[in-house]
Amino acid sequence: MSQTFKDPDAGKSPEQLFAERSQRIMDVFQMKQPDRVPIMLGLGYLLAEMGGVTRQELYENPAKTQEIQKKIALEFQPDTVFGLFSYPGPSIALGDQMTKWPGHGLGPNGSFQFAEQEFMKPEDYDAFLDDTADWAIRTYLPRAFSTLKGFSALPPFQMLAFGHYYLTNLPAFAAPHVVEGLKAIDNAIKASLESGAVVMDLIKAMAEIGFPFPVILTGALVEAPFDFMSDTLRGMRGIMLDMHRRPEKLLAAQEKVLRFEVEYAVNLTKSTGSPYSFIPLHRGSDGFMSLPQFEKFYWPQLKSLIVQLVENGITPWCFYEGVWDQRLEYLAELPKGKTGGLFQSSDIFKVKEVVGDTMFIMGGMPNTLLQSGSVEQVRERTKLVCEKVGKGGGFMMTTGVLELEGCDPKLIKAWVDATKEFGVY
Repeated sequence: MSQTFKDPDAGKSPEQLFAERSQRIMDVFQMKQPDRVPIMLGLGYLLAEMGGVTRQELYENPAKTQEIQKKIALEFQPDTVFGLFSYPGPSIALGDQMTKWPGHGLGPNGSFQFAEQEFMKPEDYDAFLDDTADWAIRTYLPRAFSTLKGFSALPPFQMLAFGHYYLTNLPAFAAPHVVEGLKAIDNAIKASLESGAVVMDLIKAMAEIGFPFPVILTGALVEAPFDFMSDTLRGMRGIMLDMHRRPEKLLAAQEKVLRFEVEYAVNLTKSTGSPYSFIPLHRGSDGFMSLPQFEKFYWPQLKSLIVQLVENGITPWCFYEGVWDQRLEYLAELPKGKTGGLFQSSDIFKVKEVVGDTMFIMGGMPNTLLQSGSVEQVRERTKLVCEKVGKGGGFMMTTGVLELEGCDPKLIKAWVDATKEFGVY
């Protein structure tokens, strides 16, 4: 940090800081130029590293986690900060076969893992297309969640339309494995509500010391229809084979997914009032598929999803995981000023050049530089990003993955201070 730099936030009240930071962040989301480039810290497992606790304890001791997060926020003084992305309670209650958590499938200091499996078989496409909900309840859930295996014995849910006469099937719901599943769902709901209460309490506590919650993390989580079919259903191997062996069924399934994802996001927005939607993108980046495949199986469906969300008053923002350098021209087709993007490993300067007038941009700092770089390197990178990518506004500084696991606190502090120093408009 230069000898003449003074933290512009020093000496201000929490109320003043909260108001200024909130305005700075909203200016970015609205493609405006704030007073300076805001910086967002996603702490992740850095909470455990700096707090001297295990990662398992972060989930099991919310009071301690809140204490750690407040201390770190006050030390670094970013514009906005958040801790853990999600909590394991619902997954544990349901016997989730696709996730592993610290202390549950992993050691107490393990990193959350998504254990991809092929829960949907190639021969399931017809049932999926015929009645997705019935297939999901009676076939998919028993495969993906160990406590819901009994659901496979339930009668077809289409028969509910039989009204009074369907009541003869009620004894099926009294079978031990079905009762176990229903109780597990009840426990998962309770765990979800408890996690929600923890998050709301943390948001309130952070606001009281001057830190607004990043509102874009609220709202509906949806996926590109291709990723929806891949991540939790067919798996990467299965979906890659489907593009060659059953392309028409894959396309038909994506169209169906697209319809109910939009309906879900719109309904959730109406019920919560949060006009944002998060879209993590997993299979569309450079290297996963060719451009002709991207143009057929990925981009049209993703673009349609984003456009429909925008038409319904929702601001979607995508996590462009991996490298999207070969796909940036496609992103420039999106509604201008209506979406956002977090870019993991794309050339952030090229991103600014191609889509800087199309969407608000987040990213700019490689995690590797905060893990093993020098203060001088961090300051140099920060200065360059602020000057080039921050030009004209619509940019928020953060890491490419919204997490700081394994990063050096000294370098994080240097990064935050340099953003305030070099990011002034």
